[in-house]
Amino acid sequence: MFEIHVLEDYEQVSQKAFEVFKEVLNEPHPVLGLATGSSPVGLYARLVAAYDKGELSMKHVKTFNLDEYIGLDRNHPQSYYTFMYDNLFKHVDVPSESIHIPQGKGALEKLTKEYEALLVQNPQDIQVLGLGSNGHIGFNEPGSEWDSVVHVVNLKPETRVDNARFFESIDEVPDFAVTMGIADIMRAKKILLIATGKKKAEAINEMINGELRNEVPCTILQKHPHVVVIVDKAAGSKLKHD
Repeated sequence: MFEIHVLEDYEQVSQKAFEVFKEVLNEPHPVLGLATGSSPVGLYARLVAAYDKGELSMKHVKTFNLDEYIGLDRNHPQSYYTFMYDNLFKHVDVPSESIHIPQGKGALEKLTKEYEALLVQNPQDIQVLGLGSNGHIGFNEPGSEWDSVVHVVNLKPETRVDNARFFESIDEVPDFAVTMGIADIMRAKKILLIATGKKKAEAINEMINGELRNEVPCTILQKHPHVVVIVDKAAGSKLKHD
């Protein structure tokens, strides 16, 4: 079931996302599924600001990130490990032992199985998602199976193009990533999906109004009991309004 909010701009989107996310922090020991990319940056900035004002604590949470590039050192400026510490973790009071981010280097078959086992033991109370222009969620690209769990994925050319803005050139964008699977995402009690910009409009419309199909992975969210969709006017521009 979709709860849809179409707001004016990124600032309003980020504020609404913060309000939804903050509710979960009031639970005793919340498990937070976190995302990277430009979509949740405003949410994380508001969490940091609220922490600085003494309005919230994150010392009682566990966090699990969606994905990570394969082949990048954790200290690489574009690793998702670095992203999470720069944007959130080093500014709040989440204990380091409560932070879980997939590893993109090492014995990947073993590491993905271990991460999956942790996710099964710790179902997310909320899962933050961005949305790829091709409809991917996490790095579950078109064609992903609905029952997929943590796995290695070969990134589609359009995904690498979309992410090239974070690198010096597209040649530096990794070809592979490790990601939670569709089944892992769907296990969350609540999903918070954030999307902005006209480039996401088609995927947003397909997710909500399109046919359920593997070629557009986000359409599986039609089957989830509670998805909060927060978009700006540009990303929501193809939705029909009554």
